[in-house]
Amino acid sequence: MIWLKWILIILGVLAAALLAFRAYFMLIGNPRVAAELRDNPQGERAGIVMLLELPDGRELPVNYLREGDQVFVGVDGRWWRVLREGNAPVTMLIRGETLTGKARVVFDDPAYKRAVFDRLRPTAPTWLPEWLDGHLVVIDLDPVETSE
Repeated sequence: MIWLKWILIILGVLAAALLAFRAYFMLIGNPRVAAELRDNPQGERAGIVMLLELPDGRELPVNYLREGDQVFVGVDGRWWRVLREGNAPVTMLIRGETLTGKARVVFDDPAYKRAVFDRLRPTAPTWLPEWLDGHLVVIDLDPVETSE
C-alpha cells in the first residue's frame, strides 16, 4: 500500500510540473518571443519563428518554413485542432510582414509530411516514431492585393 502512495505523489508532482511548464510558456515565454518578433523583424529568431493568429484569436510563435505561396508549420501541441476542418483563416507575422491565408492539417499523406519535415525540422531525430513527429500544417497564402 505504501507504493501506491508514492505513485500518487510522483504523478502529482509530474502533473504540477507539466502545468507549471505550460503556464510559463503561455504567460512568459510566448509573449517574450512575440515581442521580440515585433521589435526585431529582421533578427535571427524571426528567420525561423513567426507569429500565427488562429481563427479562435490565439496568437502563437511557431517555427515555420515559407516556400513560394505556402507556409509550413510543424505542430507538437494540441492547438492544431482548431484547423482540422481545413480552409481555416489565419494571419501571420513573418519578418514584419502581415500575411493571411487558409490553413489545413495534413492527415493522409505521410510521405509529403516527411518530405516537408525534412526541410522544416532538419535536425529532428529520424528515429522518432510517427506518433511523436507532430502534425503538419500547410497554409496557402492569400494573394497579395496591391493598390494602384
